[in-house]
Amino acid sequence: MAIMKQFEHQVKSIKKFQTCPRGLDFSDPGTGKTRVQIDLFAARRAAGGGCALIIAPKSLLESAWVNDFKKFAPHLTLSVAYANNRAERFNEKADVYITNTDATRWLAKQKRTAFRAFDSIIVDEISYFKHHTSQRSKALKKIVPSFTYRYGLTGTPDANTILDLWHPVYLIDDGERLGKSFFAFRNSVCTSIQVGPKVQMIKWQDKPGAAAAIADILADISVRYTLEECHDIPQNHMYTIPYTLSSKQRVVYNHMQDYALLEVSEGKVINAVNAAALITKLLQISSGAVYDEQSHSVFIEDGRYQLITDLVAARNHSLVFFNWKHQATALKKAFEKAGISYCLFDGNTSAQQRNEYVNEFQQGRYRVCLAHPQTAAHGLTLTRATTTIWASPTYNLEHFLQGNRRIYRAGQKQKTETILIEAKDTIEAEVYAKLRDKDAKQLTFLRILRELSK
Repeated sequence: MAIMKQFEHQVKSIKKFQTCPRGLDFSDPGTGKTRVQIDLFAARRAAGGGCALIIAPKSLLESAWVNDFKKFAPHLTLSVAYANNRAERFNEKADVYITNTDATRWLAKQKRTAFRAFDSIIVDEISYFKHHTSQRSKALKKIVPSFTYRYGLTGTPDANTILDLWHPVYLIDDGERLGKSFFAFRNSVCTSIQVGPKVQMIKWQDKPGAAAAIADILADISVRYTLEECHDIPQNHMYTIPYTLSSKQRVVYNHMQDYALLEVSEGKVINAVNAAALITKLLQISSGAVYDEQSHSVFIEDGRYQLITDLVAARNHSLVFFNWKHQATALKKAFEKAGISYCLFDGNTSAQQRNEYVNEFQQGRYRVCLAHPQTAAHGLTLTRATTTIWASPTYNLEHFLQGNRRIYRAGQKQKTETILIEAKDTIEAEVYAKLRDKDAKQLTFLRILRELSK
């Protein structure tokens, strides 16, 4: 079978990385970043280069990397390592070893000689390693010196703040561009703002011009392409549909908001001990249930899920994201009552089930994919759907942006829509507003980087 020709932007990316042994690809989800790395490595391997280690979120191991290697470099042998077979799979002879992000701690415990057959490391969704103090980040820092070629991929490099960039970049260039000290970097690009009475209650805010300065520094090792400039796909329309709290919900919501203490039933008391916990409780109440101190959900109202079911019923195929287990339970019940076929992606969905669900959804077997963003925001192609619905807001910009690209991506032939369900006169409006603000800041950085890296 003939191998698909590279797109023009992929040719340009490959040309740049051929002269750049350590690089960053900040292109949008769906632009074919994996293909670029596969073709680059295949050429190095054919010229006598070493093996490759690919580290990616678990959801991407089979759906993105294995599938793309089979399509674009079927002559290369693969070994895919999960938690239950790592030692066995890394002892196999292969060209490429693919494993998940949590494997870094195991890899860091291996002797340096374990990497002598390698010369390439590719870290997909390198933003997973933005916290330099996390165990997996420390482990990856210990591993990367063993590799000559290092590449990091992500379409959401600074989803929260410019500080998210420091450690991923350090892993690629050993601190050459952004420095070897996180604290020195933070002091140079951010200012501290006191947000509470205690000394440690500080928020770090990006300095004006910081994004442009960092983009300039990283331009020589970076590429960035938007989905729209790479593929001709129909427009996506994003809009909000309001939901009105029931009278019962409003009473409970106001009580929690005013007193940060909710007595939901006899013997069950839920405390919001700090602002973050209070916000979470308010979001839960708005969603129709709230969790007690033993993590048991207490049902309040299911009107939101009737609204979502009506929206799904009026469309051919949809993708619905939920944040909490009680939401999935309520939506499944509502879909079953309405006779709507669905598949579910959550933390219990195996890699094999993921592939089966995707194939069956794309064939039209299911009307809706019900998905938790942590499980399904990456690696799925669900272009049969034309509608993405967020059952309630998320603070995680990476999950939000990546999740929206499951249907709005290469191969989509129809106009698509993204629907945000928002409870009126609640904190949900503020969460969506902060999400948009984060997105605007990130897009500013990426736009500048795009121009400078040409």
